[in-house]
Amino acid sequence: MNDLRQLTKAEEEIMQYFWQMDRCTVSDIIAQMDEPKPPHSSISTIVRILERKGFVGHKAYGRTYEYFPLITKESYSNQSLNKLVNDYFEGSFSGLVSFIAQEKDIDLKEVTELMDILNKKK
Repeated sequence: MNDLRQLTKAEEEIMQYFWQMDRCTVSDIIAQMDEPKPPHSSISTIVRILERKGFVGHKAYGRTYEYFPLITKESYSNQSLNKLVNDYFEGSFSGLVSFIAQEKDIDLKEVTELMDILNKKK
């Protein structure tokens, strides 16, 4: 899918559990969450929204639904990064890197790692 819909912060948080566990129930997700645990109905609602958006699918085992991601984390990350670059840096990845270099303390090791990655892409 080239044009994935953006997720809300809550939806993205739930997707992180799907990407970590691959297949799980709503109860499995809640068990992994920090206290205080959210209501089952709240997580179930978010999961159904994710399913409507095409991010997760399910398989029924009687009355229990096991959900699984339909979109990889890498695919969503790539789409989100491209959207960020297009929306805020006029499509320029060098603009993004320049912004990060100016706004964040980047040590020499990180710069060297970035250069190595870029050199391998050539």
